[in-house]
Amino acid sequence: MYLKQRLIAMNFLQFFIWGSWLISIGRFWFDYKEWSSSEFGIIFSTMGIASLFMPAIAGIIADRWVNAERLYGIFHLCGAIVLFILPNITSPTSFFWIMLLNMIFYMPTIALAITVCYSSMKNAGLDIIKDYPPIRVFGTIGFIVALWIINILHWGATPNQFYLASAASLLLGIYAFTMPKCPPLGKGHQTTFVSALGLNAFKLFKSYKMALFFIFSMLLGAALQLTNAYGDTYIADFGKGIPEDQLPWAVKYSEIIMSISQISETLFILAIPFFLRKFGIKKVMLMSMVAWVLRFGLFGFGSPEGWGLMLIILSCIIYGMAFDFFNISGSLYVETQSDPKIRASAQGLFMMMTNGVGAVAGSLLAGFIIQEYFTPDGVNKDWPGIWFTFAAYALVVAVLFAVLFKHKHDPKAMQAIKH
Repeated sequence: MYLKQRLIAMNFLQFFIWGSWLISIGRFWFDYKEWSSSEFGIIFSTMGIASLFMPAIAGIIADRWVNAERLYGIFHLCGAIVLFILPNITSPTSFFWIMLLNMIFYMPTIALAITVCYSSMKNAGLDIIKDYPPIRVFGTIGFIVALWIINILHWGATPNQFYLASAASLLLGIYAFTMPKCPPLGKGHQTTFVSALGLNAFKLFKSYKMALFFIFSMLLGAALQLTNAYGDTYIADFGKGIPEDQLPWAVKYSEIIMSISQISETLFILAIPFFLRKFGIKKVMLMSMVAWVLRFGLFGFGSPEGWGLMLIILSCIIYGMAFDFFNISGSLYVETQSDPKIRASAQGLFMMMTNGVGAVAGSLLAGFIIQEYFTPDGVNKDWPGIWFTFAAYALVVAVLFAVLFKHKHDPKAMQAIKH
């Protein structure tokens, strides 16, 4: 259908923008700007900080006052300007603030993209459970394409990665205004002060099951960006002390190795409809948590050659299940549990708990633990100890989720989401 093709293009560009710089920003920071590692960790916290409030605010606006697709376009146009300015910043402190501004514009677009997709598909009578994952998979393909462009053109340590992201953001911002209209469904209804501010989504916390779901979303959200933040550096560290012409292939092309994670996503996204209908949200999210244990644990046994490299590649393959079975399935679950009038706010709340509260706590705590306990000489890191610690954390979360989260799978509930 024409609508599916349009949504595919939107998702492709949405994650192409992120893939242009997310994995390679470390090399830009250290090799091009020659800034210190002590200041780098906080850069990844900008995603979490912005997610603490912006997705919820954007959801409120989209539910109450402005069409979701228009707000989506405005954010991307603003993001294009900031991304163009970003590589010209001359100090780490200023870079942090401009990057935070970029994230303030970008992070809410993830939830808004979901809202635009779900709203458009429902209006067209499509089955979200069946039809959304094959559309969303093109977002992952966009991320991979951007990552490979940056790696092949050797733009990882240059400003060009941000200029590429800026151009894509400008294109998507303009394109968004041509998408199907997604008017605010909460507009024109009798409102209380709470509903006027769009805070009705927080009423979901009154449900024990939903409150527990959001809490575990936060706990698992703490793990989401850890391998993106440290994975490339981890592989590159295998090349320390080795002459350039003798570096293992995996070290030379670490971004391509890491992109296997996104390639894996494309396969697992397509499997989500089957797994959700067959096993239900609890088992699917539990699979995600166990996959995170394996993701971190296999990294702990990794090396740049031979069997160790196979374990790193296997970890990257497992990442698809770890990331998507949580993110995509979680958003679909929130959709089934939310009133249509607060759909955007509810998705914003889910984003806030995972990429906001969870990601900020995870980034700050991980940075502290790595510096205090796994960097004995202040320079070289004990990577196996780091990954095994992360794996142990994911295992504890998985066990607690299995015991505490009570959910009886009802295939009809998942089927009903298409209406």
